[in-house]
Amino acid sequence: MATTALRTTTHRLRRFYELTKPRVVSLIVFCAVIGMFLATPADRLPAPALLLAATLGIALVAGAAAAVNCLIERRIDAVMSRTRARPLPRGELTPQQTLAFAGALGGAGLWLLYGFVNPLTMWLTLGTFVGYAIVYTVVLKPLTPQNIVIGGASGAMPPVLGWAAVTGEIGTEALLLFLIIFAWTPPHFWALALYRTQDYAKAGVPMLPVTHGRKYTQLHVLLYTLILFACSLLPFAYGMSGRLYLVAAAALGGLFIVYAAVLYVRYSDALARRTFRYSIVYLALLFAALLADHYARALA
Repeated sequence: MATTALRTTTHRLRRFYELTKPRVVSLIVFCAVIGMFLATPADRLPAPALLLAATLGIALVAGAAAAVNCLIERRIDAVMSRTRARPLPRGELTPQQTLAFAGALGGAGLWLLYGFVNPLTMWLTLGTFVGYAIVYTVVLKPLTPQNIVIGGASGAMPPVLGWAAVTGEIGTEALLLFLIIFAWTPPHFWALALYRTQDYAKAGVPMLPVTHGRKYTQLHVLLYTLILFACSLLPFAYGMSGRLYLVAAAALGGLFIVYAAVLYVRYSDALARRTFRYSIVYLALLFAALLADHYARALA
């Protein structure tokens, strides 16, 4: 009996964990942490207590936003093959449980940020939560194929949150990091939408390949990838980074352009899937290169 109860509890906790979209949140937290390190002079590290509180607070609020997204989109998720195994469509959790969970998670995160980081980071994080969970999910996603472009502002906030956590302000450098993720978001999500077009069409979500066709979307993936390449060079142009980052940004961005160009000329679902996966690797390696360059220049 005790073993059965333990398995039931473990299963339920795992389902709550799935609501937070942990793989998405891990990338969010990674970018926020990079922002904290870049905001700290290279001759020292961020204060451990601040780093821990900011990381945990941002992660909790991001998880809460993901749970609210799952709650609002539960009927859409039930239709799409990619998302129908989520806890709400399967009936493993109720909307009331999800709302309570998101409220507790988000409240704890905001409390941590306000009490142990600074009020600016808390308010920026709250604004990011509202932007993603409400403005993007409720307003933009079901109404316009430009949902990813406009709503990308919320997804681009993590390094700004990290920067604000350390400095108590929003610097130009933080805005450059914001701009990189903002430009990265459309080709990243449209690559996914290309090979999931039928899913989105079935769910009635007006993603760009549903409303404007595949070829139009392929062109925009390429154009935004070129914009992203230019944006990725801005930290070097501004003097925020050195040659190590420049070489990494050029190589990573060049490969991304190759993916986008081949996708435009010779489309296949398999290539769109590889482009989507590469976009995640691209962003992680680009920000890792920024961090490596930050400390390499201090040692030079």
